Amino acid sequence: MLAPLTSNFKFSELDQMLLASGVAKRLLTACLLGGAVGLEREWRHKASGLRTNMLICLGSAFFTMLSAVLAGDANPDKGRVASNIVQGIGFLGAGLILHYRSRVTGLTSAATVFVVASIGMACGAGLYIPAAIATLIVLVSLQSIGVMEFHAGWKLYPLVYEVRGADTDEIMLHVLRVLDGLGKRLGAVEKDTVGALRRVSFTITATRKLHARLLAELKAGAPTGEVMVFPEPEDE
Repeated sequence: MLAPLTSNFKFSELDQMLLASGVAKRLLTACLLGGAVGLEREWRHKASGLRTNMLICLGSAFFTMLSAVLAGDANPDKGRVASNIVQGIGFLGAGLILHYRSRVTGLTSAATVFVVASIGMACGAGLYIPAAIATLIVLVSLQSIGVMEFHAGWKLYPLVYEVRGADTDEIMLHVLRVLDGLGKRLGAVEKDTVGALRRVSFTITATRKLHARLLAELKAGAPTGEVMVFPEPEDE
């Protein structure tokens, strides 16, 4: 049975124990590194933002520290609790992956959460430099590689096209001819009427070069009075 705390055990002594054992340093470092990744996700308006990544990193660090404490000195298996972090993060990441209009979205966010958990585990183990290096690699990957993919021209991304005109049938025939010429199939179509204006909306997933060509050919058609393009949520 644990002995009760005596009156001479002051808060300042407890605080010194926490700082001396490195608990506060490990947890705060996990919050800092997880928050850095979370800021990038928040800036990109992703579901897993600042608080989510910060708490995941903090929780992973804390569970890693508790794993050795709960195992005790007599038990050689000190990573039992920490090993279950991977399974728990797998369930959380699965919730970020969505199937939307024949597309899978959220894969990058799920992978980011998985890596952030590993960064938290490194902080919990006191491996600050590897954790910082991993955070830097994650940030560079999320920012620079995405830009490189876009400018390289081989990155596929969806755009919503809204074609407006006076006659729905003529608009549809023109859209089909343009897509057939580009080798793209027309999927789900939304049609509506606003006064005398007819609108036809559809989503196309293609490269930047193909999107530019599609937009130019749609605008060149006589039946189409106007063509608008809107971005869809990114597949991250």
